[in-house]
Amino acid sequence: MPIDDWVARIQAELPRLSPEEAYDAVRRNVAMIVDTRPEYQRRAGGEIPGAIVIERNHLEWRLDPASTARIREAVSHDIQWIVICEGGYSSSLAACSLRQLGLLRSTDVVGGFQAWQAAHLPVNHPKIPTRPADPAIMSQPPPVR
Repeated sequence: MPIDDWVARIQAELPRLSPEEAYDAVRRNVAMIVDTRPEYQRRAGGEIPGAIVIERNHLEWRLDPASTARIREAVSHDIQWIVICEGGYSSSLAACSLRQLGLLRSTDVVGGFQAWQAAHLPVNHPKIPTRPADPAIMSQPPPVR
């Protein structure tokens, strides 16, 4: 199956959120946004305030509550993880992978960060990009900005 068809099939099965719905879920403390964009994209476009940065290659290990490499927020399979990437494609694949791990409330944002920006939702432009969440550094204070 070609990748475009595979992504379309996954997206049809996911309960995807608009940027506004994702923002509202985070504001109501019923979900957490996970930004999987690489540093160069976050540096260029900005960052979503409060989003947990996890690079795509570490995502499943950081969010699986049974993983020894999980982040401190990954305490339950009941958490709603909202994955966001630049355009809303790799985040769909990531959300599908998380669902296969039993994180059944995982989803993504239609249109990704580009749609977030187009909706004029909050974006920060820190001088130093946020470091990816890592269990080894979670007990250390955040860097001074």
